[in-house]
Amino acid sequence: MGYQLSAVVADAELLREQTAELDHAVLGELRQDFALLPITPQLMIELTGSLPDYAADDPSAEQPFGLVLSPPLVELLSAWSTSGPVAYLEAEFFGGDGYQSAAVWLGGTLSWGPQFDDVLDAPREQWPINVALTRLGAEPGAWIDPFAELGLHLERNTTGWLAHGRRRLSADYWDELVEQWEGDR
Repeated sequence: MGYQLSAVVADAELLREQTAELDHAVLGELRQDFALLPITPQLMIELTGSLPDYAADDPSAEQPFGLVLSPPLVELLSAWSTSGPVAYLEAEFFGGDGYQSAAVWLGGTLSWGPQFDDVLDAPREQWPINVALTRLGAEPGAWIDPFAELGLHLERNTTGWLAHGRRRLSADYWDELVEQWEGDR
């Protein structure tokens, strides 16, 4: 089973305020008062006025994202970051092979990244998405790393995150189901 992520993550209230008037914005609730905004073609048109553009080659250190971060998208993320840190996260895995990339904007400018890793042989706290989430303010908890702590493992792809957001599920919803299931055994 694969995993795919293309999303903006930030404080939930910041994202609610910035996307309140958008028809195609669906927020997935994460732990620690964060939210995830899945990037879809419809949302990109609404945000930037044009379809998303994708890199011709696989992501790499030179081109860390599959999604080309167009000037209008970068300007938008920069503007949003004047209210608090905002990250663009991307990951794709299948059968153990894949990559993750991340960048963080704060105070109207790119403050970290973009970083790319397709080996993931460094300690988990140094993986791009974990570093980005820490820079957003994610705090350590019971889970193995910030990725799991916030609940980014709960859905496997954009379609899953869209359903998660439309159903207004919390990241704790799945934990509650497990507890209920274990209690019924």
